[in-house]
Amino acid sequence: MTLTPRLEDAVNELCPWSGKPVSADSLTLYRGAVVGFCNTGCRDKFEAATKAFDQAIDGTRDQGND
Repeated sequence: MTLTPRLEDAVNELCPWSGKPVSADSLTLYRGAVVGFCNTGCRDKFEAATKAFDQAIDGTRDQGND
């Protein structure tokens, strides 16, 4: 079962990229928290950035555990 993010569960009221109010159609789940954005473009930019950072961090951790 996939949880659908809800606006009332968002940890923020303003988009972290633009500073505009978040929109119900522009939510994402990140590390168990609902994060809101003003539009789907900002949401998609966040998802791409966090994916890249998470992969870099996970790769660094893997190398450090050798």
